[in-house]
Amino acid sequence: MTTSGRRIWVGIDAGKGHHWAVALDAEGDLLFSTKVINDESQILTLIETAREKADEVRWAVDISGRASTLLVALLVAHGQQVVYVPGRTVNRMTGAYRGEGKTDAKDARVIADQARMRRDFAPLDTPPELVSTLRVLTNYRADLIADRVRLINRLRDLLVGICPALERAFDYSAAKGPVVMLTEYQTPAALRRTGVKRLTTWLERRKVRGAETVAAKAVEAARSQQIALPGEKRAAKLVCDLAHQLLALDERIKDNDREIRETFRSDDRAEIIESMPGMGPILGAEFVAIVGDLSGYRDAGRLASHAGLAPVARDSGRRTGNYHRPKRYNRRLRHIFYMAAQTAMMRPGPSRDYYLKKRGEGLLHTQALLSLARRRIDVLWAMLRDKRLFTSAPPVTQAA
Repeated sequence: MTTSGRRIWVGIDAGKGHHWAVALDAEGDLLFSTKVINDESQILTLIETAREKADEVRWAVDISGRASTLLVALLVAHGQQVVYVPGRTVNRMTGAYRGEGKTDAKDARVIADQARMRRDFAPLDTPPELVSTLRVLTNYRADLIADRVRLINRLRDLLVGICPALERAFDYSAAKGPVVMLTEYQTPAALRRTGVKRLTTWLERRKVRGAETVAAKAVEAARSQQIALPGEKRAAKLVCDLAHQLLALDERIKDNDREIRETFRSDDRAEIIESMPGMGPILGAEFVAIVGDLSGYRDAGRLASHAGLAPVARDSGRRTGNYHRPKRYNRRLRHIFYMAAQTAMMRPGPSRDYYLKKRGEGLLHTQALLSLARRRIDVLWAMLRDKRLFTSAPPVTQAA
């Protein structure tokens, strides 16, 4: 049955293997409810089915990540309007509908109904190739960093069972030399037999910086323990294996960082972003990967709100001017501005001056940094809007 001239809304509960689509008309009546495999042919069939029901179709999805990439790409390619309904909204509104059960069909209906009643959901579009590439690379880098943290924690835990003094002697997350040493020498007995001189020569052949210092600290830690702990031999083999994995992982992270820098600097905005103190190529690439071309932000305040740096009012009755920290924001975007502000604050310049000013007003370190990060969002927004590089002196305004 074709409802020509009418508008319908299709809500899709997206998933990795399959989606569930529900279509509603202007009165909220159900037109169809169907399961769709995450496959191009089946999604195209869904689009044709929806087009047969009405002249204008509005689409809404609850996932804007990798699971819905094919779905959104096909919808945009066929000229369809797609909006993003946050999963938090779906979860909250589900309780207002009949029944306590939770199914994909019910979630899809809630998504479609919310898109039908509201007009403030953010539209979705396929991002440019550069932005998509940066998202893949930065997400992969985050996974590599998480793997590195896990490897270091396992290595330190095993070293405690071999020689606690050796585990305390080095910061294995920041220095490469001690990790290289652990690929060959893991036990106190082996280090004592080798001695400082031979260990220094062995490390120098592998181009370890400060080889003599590393060797001296390692042998000193080994001499403080004469007893061999239970399970030492097996633990030593595992430490050797983890050390090799950690060195290989560091090379992968280095290659990934190089690719991120090259991709990011091919963007026209890279020079502007990097000119701002504290915004290096890695943070800049993560910023572009999250915000895209900034078309989804009306002003700097919207960007600050997305980063969780704009306070939210909580007024009621006579209680006015009551602001609190927001709960819904992009944690990664907030981390980017926080780290950039912390780096810029450590060097002389307007960022450090503003930080010291806030500290003088009685703010704590974290509060002053967040205040600085909020101010820097306005500056970065103006730089990208006007296509200006960062300068310490404010730009000269011209008379109208």
